[in-house]
Amino acid sequence: MQPLRPQGPHSHEEDYDLKDTNPQLGERWPSGGAYGGRGWMSGGERFASTYDLVEQMFYLYIRVVKAKDLPPSSITASCDPYVEVKLGNYKGRTKHFERKMNPEWNQVFAFSKDRIQSSVLEVFVKDKEMIGRDDYLGRVVFDLNEIPTRVPPDSQLAPQWYRLEHRRGVGKVRGEIMVAVWMGTQADEAFPDAWHSDAAAVFGEGVHNIRSKVYVSPKLWYLRVNVIEAQDVLPNDRSHLPEVFVKAQVGNQVLRTKICPAHTANPLWNEDLVFVAAEPFEEQLIITVEDRVHPAKDEVLGKMSMPIDMFEKRLDHRPVHSRWFNLEKYGFGVLEPDRRKELKFSSRIHLRVCLEGGYHVLDESTMYISDQRPTARQLWKQPVGILEVGILSARGLLPMKMKDGRGSTDAYCVAKYGQKWVRTRTILDTLGPKWNEQYTWEVYDPCTVITLGVFDNCHLGGAERPTPMAASAARDSQIGKVRIRLSTLEAHRMYTHSYPLLVLQPNGVKKTGDLQLAIRFTTLSLANMIYVYGHPLLPKMHYLHPFTVNQVDNLRYQAMNIVAVRLGRAEPPLRKEVVEYMLDVDSHMWSMRRSKANFFRIMSLLSSMFSMSRWFGDVCNWKNSMTTVLVHILFLILIWYPELILPTLFVYMFLIGMWNYRFRPRHPPHMDIKLSWAEAVHPDELDEEFDTFPSSRPHDIVRMRYDRIRSVAGRIQTVVGDIATQGERFQSLLSWRDPRATSLFIIFSLCAAVVLYVTPFRVVALIAGLYYLRHPRFRSKLPSAPSNFFRRLSARADSLL
Repeated sequence: MQPLRPQGPHSHEEDYDLKDTNPQLGERWPSGGAYGGRGWMSGGERFASTYDLVEQMFYLYIRVVKAKDLPPSSITASCDPYVEVKLGNYKGRTKHFERKMNPEWNQVFAFSKDRIQSSVLEVFVKDKEMIGRDDYLGRVVFDLNEIPTRVPPDSQLAPQWYRLEHRRGVGKVRGEIMVAVWMGTQADEAFPDAWHSDAAAVFGEGVHNIRSKVYVSPKLWYLRVNVIEAQDVLPNDRSHLPEVFVKAQVGNQVLRTKICPAHTANPLWNEDLVFVAAEPFEEQLIITVEDRVHPAKDEVLGKMSMPIDMFEKRLDHRPVHSRWFNLEKYGFGVLEPDRRKELKFSSRIHLRVCLEGGYHVLDESTMYISDQRPTARQLWKQPVGILEVGILSARGLLPMKMKDGRGSTDAYCVAKYGQKWVRTRTILDTLGPKWNEQYTWEVYDPCTVITLGVFDNCHLGGAERPTPMAASAARDSQIGKVRIRLSTLEAHRMYTHSYPLLVLQPNGVKKTGDLQLAIRFTTLSLANMIYVYGHPLLPKMHYLHPFTVNQVDNLRYQAMNIVAVRLGRAEPPLRKEVVEYMLDVDSHMWSMRRSKANFFRIMSLLSSMFSMSRWFGDVCNWKNSMTTVLVHILFLILIWYPELILPTLFVYMFLIGMWNYRFRPRHPPHMDIKLSWAEAVHPDELDEEFDTFPSSRPHDIVRMRYDRIRSVAGRIQTVVGDIATQGERFQSLLSWRDPRATSLFIIFSLCAAVVLYVTPFRVVALIAGLYYLRHPRFRSKLPSAPSNFFRRLSARADSLL
């Protein structure tokens, strides 16, 4: 769904820029005044650090626990009680019980202090009637000036029994109700599951869809099926030479081996088929041996199925034991109905199957990866830091749908880092929602990215109850997305910025609002951080037994589908369109715009080489006599003392890094429309980018050729982007984009300069030559520490749309 109100072109570049903000963060507890200061505080203010990255929001909480000894109805000799909580114009009610004199609700109501328009809170107990108005059984009245304030981490306020009084206040009536009333903030444990006064129009399933929740991605495994050989595989037609292959299926994932080149009853394949499986394992591994009797027809010669949890879980590259499995015979039951149920285990297949715990199952783009730990928990390292994110508010959102004849937006925010997903509550019918929710993640690698997206909730119900078909067809609209690489954040510093929310649409790039965040990355150990920068980016199994590029793409797509399905089964569901948008499901698709962006990224890297070439040409042409003379003097010194070449080079890089420290970035990177080449993109190129895959072109031949070109061009686009990324990593060595990496590099440069100065150049050259020419026995399959350090450097890919 597209925003309803069009937005014209922006005349100022700062509309797309990151903006500094100065929100009032931290918890402040007043000691006096209306609605909650009953002498619980000592001193003017009390500060707490539990929610120190969000603005404090006060709420009046009412917990309705239970009632007892309620009076029965004179007609039914029983009652159907429920409780109605009234505060000014706001009313909330519990569910009702049929024929219950001592009901238990245990339900919490939350009223925003900013919207309180009354000084009295009324709690009514009513008897639901099938016909006519509901009967009043009694009420309890609270003066808001006498409401206590609960300050975390204090325990929950104990509820108390209150005697019901007549609705007109003329005396007490029969019955008691247990209630607790207090003033608190969004840090209260009751906040996530409470009924909120600003969501009174939501009913039914929509009530669950507006609450804040934390989700955990399913634990994913790679299932490796090594198909070795089969024995006694006989075709149904004995005169036909068998062309046998094996088909393996896990859920909706289907893979096939090649056809055995030897037409024999004992075929040999020795091929690996890799699937993605999620705990708890619900699917089975189905193996079928089939015969290609015709290019358009395959006959099943044998079949078997096995539960996935029966296979061994391996943590390293050591092979697991292979096993022979009997196959259920097929092919004779159709012609002989009396033998349909006969099982004949005349054929068998040799397999080596295991669950790979040493890999990290990729479910997101490797450019924006947020987790690199292997599947097996035994292989996890200790966390190196803590990431705290305060999701404050959004401003200037565009209306995404029509409600009562006007544009409206019901916005919520989703954040994804590692296996943990968080979803804020939905703020109804406002273009400037304030969430003020804080979340924390453990960080195992700083060279990772946290992704935050803002969406419009389309599953709220309304004045008219939607049909099931309409509810299933509704999709939550995308408002925008923000990516932040942790390595670009200075440790122990709080970042408070407003990030532009940008969405690329068929008619061009559009700013849909701003997302205000507060972020803090805390490192736990400097030694662990230095160790991580020299450690491989992915678990070692990715280097010892790497997958092919096609396997990585296919497995990532399957993993993404599994995550979307499992999260869609939660309550409330995290819907498929949300998960796919957060995981960049279409990042590998061809786009002329992205290809142009990657090409100009490379050109910007080569421009420095061109500048050096022009400068050297000016030196050779004596354009500046003083510069040319100094270059000649330096050249003669280096020729006379060759041992000064490398120290001079590292000293020069050290000085450049120290000089660039003054101009280091002061804020995290953000989406850059110029870098993304989204400002002046041609409409036809956008139409091609938003085209479906396969293409929706009318002619079959054009579709085939067009899709083939797009597939090849998508690969080229990825390669061009990778080249640009490597070059930008070289630039980031001294740019302070990653403050820790630049610090390590300039310190290394200084140490290298000193060591190379005191060490004879011939010795350095001898050691370097012997090292690079060393025997393969002394080499490791794992990448070296400098290579690992380089791969962890940040690139401008994080700022691409």
